[in-house]
Amino acid sequence: MACSLSGYLIASRYYTFPLSLIGLISGLFLSIFVIQTEQAIRKLSLRVIFGGVIGTVLGLSIAFLFTYGLKFMPGLEKQDILPWGYIYVTITFILGYLGLVLGSKKSEEFQFPRSHSSKDEKNSEYRILDTSVIVDGRIADICDTGFIEGSLVVPRFVLDELQQIADSSDHMKRSRGRRGLDILNRMQKSDGIRIDIVDVDFPKIRGVDAKLVALAKEKGGKIMTNDYNLNKVAELQGIKILNVNELANTLKPLILPGETMITKVIKEGKESGQGVAYLDDGTMVIVDNGIQYMGKSIEVVVTSVLQTAAGRMIFSNAKDDEVNNVSSQM
Repeated sequence: MACSLSGYLIASRYYTFPLSLIGLISGLFLSIFVIQTEQAIRKLSLRVIFGGVIGTVLGLSIAFLFTYGLKFMPGLEKQDILPWGYIYVTITFILGYLGLVLGSKKSEEFQFPRSHSSKDEKNSEYRILDTSVIVDGRIADICDTGFIEGSLVVPRFVLDELQQIADSSDHMKRSRGRRGLDILNRMQKSDGIRIDIVDVDFPKIRGVDAKLVALAKEKGGKIMTNDYNLNKVAELQGIKILNVNELANTLKPLILPGETMITKVIKEGKESGQGVAYLDDGTMVIVDNGIQYMGKSIEVVVTSVLQTAAGRMIFSNAKDDEVNNVSSQM
């Protein structure tokens, strides 16, 4: 409205009513062009915009120096002002446009010098949080321990998904969404971590997981998640994944065959006579012939350890049975 009104008022100073409408229409088209340009710029990274501005300034500077030098060419200063104006405008436009294009295209190849003494620059990796790892909450505990420092990136579409879950009519989903927002708020207040909310989107891509993969590809970043399916899809496309579940499994104490432990058999296993127990970290312990010890805490001897994608399973025998087996063999 402002552009259209301004165009009409300017045109009305020079033309009568029918022709003054040209100013109104021109102002309308100018406003549409500005809005479309603003939406396109919002999708660009700061580095591309910065490179384009520097390239444009350099291009215009070179154009000024070049056209200034042309004034001293013999005979050119005697030419009519109109051809000289055309030459100046043409050279300025060409070199300015070339500077804009080259600056924006080549900005991704330029690496800013990094100081090894700068704490923020040491931790400048682009690490993107997905919805599942935020709702899970363990990432906040990891950050509190100081093992992760620097900045973590939360895209706007992930934040929107969290808000949709928090506004869900389902009680469980609503609780998960609110928990995720609380976790983000807690991480923002942490001293060693900075949460960066980035206004980036991929309108042509459906699904938050697909958008995360596209963002990681564009920025060359890593995705922090505990979603098994996203983990596999991203790895197939060459995206680096930081899986919290894999980190938890890696940090579990190493247990070797022959070691003993005390555990409580709480249910029957799949095979006949087997009992099932769990360690404090949730690791499943299969006790052969352990059904007879249901509800009791017994000492078991580890026979083998199986590592699977879902976690770790420990196979064992009750120590009393192990002693009896040895005695019978003797």
